[in-house]
Amino acid sequence: MPPGLWERCFWSWGLLWLSVESTGDVPPTPQTKCTDFQNANLLRGTSLRVQFLLFTTSDPSCGQLVEESSDIQNTGFNATLETKLVIHGFRALGTKPSWIDKFIGALLQATDANVVAVDWVYGSTGVYFSAVENVVKLGLEISRFLSKLLALGVSQSSVHIIGVSLGAHVAGMVGHFYKGQLGRITGLDPAGPEYTRASLEERLDAGDALFVEAIHTDTDNLGIRIPVGHVDYFVNGGQDQPGCPIFIHAGYSYLICDHMRAVHLYISVLENSCPLMAFPCTSYKAFLAGHCLDCFNPFLLSCPRIGLVEQGGVKIEPLPKEVKVYLQTTSKAPYCVHHNLVEFYLQEPRNKDTCITVTFLGSNVTSSVKITIPRQQRHGKGVIAHPNPQCQINQVKLKFQASHRVWKKDRTTIIGKFCTAPLPVNDNFGYPSRAGTMNDSPSKACGVQSSV
Repeated sequence: MPPGLWERCFWSWGLLWLSVESTGDVPPTPQTKCTDFQNANLLRGTSLRVQFLLFTTSDPSCGQLVEESSDIQNTGFNATLETKLVIHGFRALGTKPSWIDKFIGALLQATDANVVAVDWVYGSTGVYFSAVENVVKLGLEISRFLSKLLALGVSQSSVHIIGVSLGAHVAGMVGHFYKGQLGRITGLDPAGPEYTRASLEERLDAGDALFVEAIHTDTDNLGIRIPVGHVDYFVNGGQDQPGCPIFIHAGYSYLICDHMRAVHLYISVLENSCPLMAFPCTSYKAFLAGHCLDCFNPFLLSCPRIGLVEQGGVKIEPLPKEVKVYLQTTSKAPYCVHHNLVEFYLQEPRNKDTCITVTFLGSNVTSSVKITIPRQQRHGKGVIAHPNPQCQINQVKLKFQASHRVWKKDRTTIIGKFCTAPLPVNDNFGYPSRAGTMNDSPSKACGVQSSV
C-alpha cells in the first residue's frame, strides 16, 4: 500500500467491504539507517578512514553512523549513561572483526550504556608497522569525537574505552590526550610487537585513566609481556591458553587463538554470572605452588575480577600500579573455575621427595595437580582449579608417584593428613581436612579415595 494511505474495514450485509482513503497529512514512520564496518584490501593501503558506529539497547544490532554533532543528537545517544568505546586491533586482511557483533551485544546485554564501535579497518589493514604508524592519528580522531560527546554533557569519568591488541594502545593514546581523567580503560591482550620497550607516552599505562586494567593471554607471541595498568591479569600464566592448538600445522588458529582468548573471556564474563577472580603473586609458578592464597597485599582482601564491576572489585584508594594477578580457566566458555588450595602433611618425614597427584572429580570433569614434598620435610601444597565448587566435588583421589625400582617393590606405607580449602583464604578461614593412609608401591597406584 502506498505511504500516506490507511485502510478502514467494515462489515455490511454479511460481506467485507474495503474502503481506502488518503489521509494526506500522516508522515511515514522514520526508519533508522544501519551502517556496518568497512572492508578494505591490501591494494588500498593503510589510509585512515574512521567510522564511529553507535549501538544502543533499543537496537543492539544496528550501528548508527555518527559523523557530526547533529548526528549524535538525532540518535538514541543518552548523555546520562556510561559511554563505552570499542577499538579493534590490526586487521591483516582488511575485514570486519569476526567477534565485534557478539561483543557489542554482550555489552548491551550486561549494562545500559552507549556503545560506540570505532571502525578503523582501513587504517589497520596491510602491514602491521603501517598500522602502528596510524595509532597516534587514530587517537587524535577519537579524541575529537569524544570532545563532541563531552559538549553534550557526558562526563569524562563515565567514558570506558575497551581496546583489543593494537587498539589497547590506541586507547592509551586517547587517555594520554585527556590527561588520565577518563573513567576506565580495558586492554584485551595489548599488542606486544613495537610496544614492549616503548615509552609510557607511546603505549598503554596506568596513567592513562582513573582505572586501567589489562588481560594478558599471549605474552610469548602477539601480546605484551609487561604490566601496563593498575591491575594486569595473566590468564593461565599469560600464555598457552587451554584448548588452543599447540602445533603450527593448525595454521591461522595456532597464531591467533591465544591472542584472541582475552576477547572471548571478556565476552563470556559479560554473558555469564560466574566470576573470573585473580590473585596477586610474584609469578605464575609461585601461584600454582600455593604461595599466594588471598589478596591482602596489596588489595586488602578485595580480589580483582574481570568484567564491568567498578575498579575490577578493588576497593582501595589510591590504586597500586602494575600489579600482576594470576588465574586459571577452562578451555571453553564460560571459562570460569574455582581455585582451591590442596595440602598434604606427612606423619613422618621421608628420605626422598614425595610426589602426590591430587585429582578432583565432579560432573564428569576431572582436574589434577601434583604436590611435591621435599625430602626430610613434612608439608607440600599446590593450587587446583575445577569448574565446580567444593560442595559439588564427588570424589578426591590421591595418588603417589611410584619410585622407579625394578629389582624390588617399594611397599613403604605413607600416613598423613590431606586438607583442602577454597580460595581466597586468610588466617581466619577454617577449612575441612581429609586424613588417609597410602602406599607408594608401583602395584598400588591409588591409595585413598575421599568423597567431598
